[in-house]
Order: sequence, then C-alpha cells, then structure tokens
Amino acid sequence: MTGFLLARPDSVVRASGVRTEYRDPGQAVDALRGGTAAVVGALPFDPRRPAALIEPADLRHTAGPWRPAALPELPRMRVVSEQPVPDEHRARVARLVEILADPSQPLGKVVAARSVLTAADAPLDPETVTAYLLTGHPRANIFAVDLTPAGRTGATLVGASPETLVERTGNTVGVHPLAGTAPRLSDPGADSAAAQRLASSTKNLTEHAFVVDWITERLQPVCARLTVAPRAQLVGTRDVWHLGTPIHGVLRDPAPSALELALLLHPTPAVCGTPTAQALEYITGHEEDRGFYGGAAGWCDSTGDGCWVVAIRSAELSADGRSLRAYAGGGIVAASDPQAELEETTSKLRTLLGALNVSAPPSRGPGS
Repeated sequence: MTGFLLARPDSVVRASGVRTEYRDPGQAVDALRGGTAAVVGALPFDPRRPAALIEPADLRHTAGPWRPAALPELPRMRVVSEQPVPDEHRARVARLVEILADPSQPLGKVVAARSVLTAADAPLDPETVTAYLLTGHPRANIFAVDLTPAGRTGATLVGASPETLVERTGNTVGVHPLAGTAPRLSDPGADSAAAQRLASSTKNLTEHAFVVDWITERLQPVCARLTVAPRAQLVGTRDVWHLGTPIHGVLRDPAPSALELALLLHPTPAVCGTPTAQALEYITGHEEDRGFYGGAAGWCDSTGDGCWVVAIRSAELSADGRSLRAYAGGGIVAASDPQAELEETTSKLRTLLGALNVSAPPSRGPGS
C-alpha cells in the first residue's frame, strides 16, 4: 500500500498519488485556501520538524467500516531492543517527579515516552499491518501514512488510535481528548474496580483536567459556542481504560479548516504536557526523537471539512518492511509512580504489538 489510509468505525478515507508535497503545514493551509482539493498526511510530534503532507492525485471517502479482503499470514516478529530500557524509563520518571514537585518551576505535567524495536523475518506490508490492527481493534482509528514527504523515504506511520484530535463538519467541531489511563484486567470484577479507581483518582483527574482546560482555552476564540461535558467519562479499549471528555463547538465565521484546527490544538497536553512550550523543550532535550509518534494523522478537503486523529498506539514501519518501532507514553505529574508509569506504557504497547502477535516486553527488568 502507498499513500494514505484513515479507517474509522463509520468511514474510510483513502488517498493515492502525489500532486504536491508539503513539509510546511502552513503551505498546505495556504494551498487549501487557494483551491487545492484536499490535503492528507501526518504532523510530527514536534511542530518544528518537517510534516508529511500531500495533495493526493486521488481521494476517496466512503461511508461504513473498512473490511479488508484478506489477512495474509504475518512473518514472525520479535522485540530486539527497548529505548530506553525499563530501568532508565523509571529513572527518567523519578527525575521528572522531583522536578514537578518543585513549586518554583513552571511545569505541571510532562509526557514521558519509550519505544520498542521489532524485527520481522520477512518484509511487512503496511496494508497487512493495518488490517491486523483493525481486526484487533475494530473501534479504533486505523491509519497508515507514507512519511516520504518528511524525508523518511519509504517509511510508513501505522497505528490504531483511540483518540480524535479534531473533526470538522461544516461549522461544527468535535474534540475528544483522552488523558488518564489504567490497564484492563482479565477478571471482570477486578477490571470494573480498576475502572472505578481510575474514575476517582485525584492524580489522573488532575492530569485529565490539564488537557481539557488547555483545549477549551484554545478553542474559545474560534468558537461562537462551546460545550464541554461536565465530568470525565470512562473510555475502554481492549487493553486500557482512559478518561475522556467530549467537547463540541460551533465555529465562528470564517471557520478555520480541519487542518488549521489540528495545528491550533497540536500538541495537546495529553501527548506533550503543560505548559506546552516548556514541556516540549524538556521532552526534546531529554528523550530520543519521537518522530511522528504523538503527532496527528488525517485529512482536510477544500471546504475545510476533515478529521485528524492523535498518532498514538502507533509505530513507524521501515522502508524495507523488516523493522517496526512502536511507541507509548504516559503523562507524568508530581504524584506519578515510576513503576506504575512503566506498566502503563507496556499496556499501551500491547495495543499495537498484540494485534501483530508480538509480546510486549515485561514491565520489570533488572533492578526491579
């Protein structure tokens, strides 16, 4: 598969061929204003890095779920490295907790991420990978984006995101941020209890409130009316529970396009932290390059309508298809526990790796 795919539970957008590439999202916005039919692609985690956006030669938007024709057998895959290793991730979280507990510094939350690299015995096809992600997570937003325009020639961003960054239809806008997480448990009673603990967790509710308040503040200037759910709701995936808050608005005229709204909101505190600028500087100064993990994947047409999803539960597939680097992160606040944060990333990694029949690495390593 080449090009772009975003398969949501109720619709599928596919694009192929390239008329124009845009590494600068601002140029893509200008092109849409100038009459370009559509822009699709991905935004990187760090807005200062090159985007992978294109004007496609062909765009097809169909109603209903994606139904892959077949599921070819996957080659054997195995985890070959972790970045950082579990002990280092715990140490990074512990350092962050110390910083965040200091009232003299401005940071309120920082998202700490890690990744695992898997190797395949034979080349993986992006279409096959996304078909397996859909089978494992039929309610997720499944995406595949060619990253060539950003200079990652032949690489593909793939994922099964539970989170919509922004969706615009006409003059209405919808956002559904997720922040605050707990692993799902196999025993129904224990799983229900874990969900209720999450729903009443001061630490997680505080983390979630950072995100909702920030998004509301960003949307208010462009909305004539904004409705925010009064309390966080439990959102369940196969592997984790999240806290989520639906936000809906009516845009002022002239309404910004879906791409402009995505640029207005990205990166949210759910993937970066708060204050955003300081959290971004901390992350880029203390972590390995996240690439497009924590960025956004989506589309926007000439009317301004479109949808962008947060590029979490995602991985970058190499150009030769022989390696896949999967990412996961968690929001760190002053009350965070390093071991619990490591376990949260392991649960999130399981979303993508489990769908591809790869075991996520254990949450406890030497020194645990």
